[in-house]
Amino acid sequence: MIAIPAVDLRDGACVQLVGGSFAQEKVRLENPVEVARSWEHYGFQRLHVVDLDAATNRGSNLSIVRALLTSSGISVQVGGGVRSSDLVEELLDAGASRVIVGTRAIEEPEWLADLAARYPGEIIVACDVRERRVTTRGWAHTLPVDILDVVGELNSLALGGLLVTAVHREGQMQGTDLPLMEDVAELSNFPVLASGGVTTMDDIRALEHRGLAGVVIGMALYTGALDPIVVADEFGE
Repeated sequence: MIAIPAVDLRDGACVQLVGGSFAQEKVRLENPVEVARSWEHYGFQRLHVVDLDAATNRGSNLSIVRALLTSSGISVQVGGGVRSSDLVEELLDAGASRVIVGTRAIEEPEWLADLAARYPGEIIVACDVRERRVTTRGWAHTLPVDILDVVGELNSLALGGLLVTAVHREGQMQGTDLPLMEDVAELSNFPVLASGGVTTMDDIRALEHRGLAGVVIGMALYTGALDPIVVADEFGE
């Protein structure tokens, strides 16, 4: 299993939010490119970059995303507000190893199917989940759809992976939702990445034992709850 540091972009800075709430910003670092380089220096082999402003229609950090892709010597998966095929192509051409799509992919399955066919293995679908229900539009809408139903519908596509974020655990440093992640990993035909609430090495190992392919880690790395050297050494791939 691979551990992937999160680089979440807001107003040109690298931030960490509690529970996906813009009102609860706990970490802010003004130079995202330097932050990304630091994770690479520690030995991580992949980064998870998300434009939070684009995801919530507050603006765009695309220039910073491009700078991160240009400067990075490791694999970078990019998402946040990716709602057009042109932007998917632009990000892949700019050097993204995978592009993460969320709201439109869930709401318009035909669009997602076309993307997966055009870019097999390069599209990751992000499902933000609150108590097993899928949320869209920057966590603003909770759909009457169970995550396992969504996974069943996605299984026929040539996806590069599925990112499941337990929004109800995100940034709270209380551990991840293991039953949720285990159920998704068991049903999915493609690699599943877990996010939300990962706090300890035991959390990461528990996800590995439940069949997860990767884990995206934010708050625990930024606050020092997890030692990046230790994490990268065991799960850097």
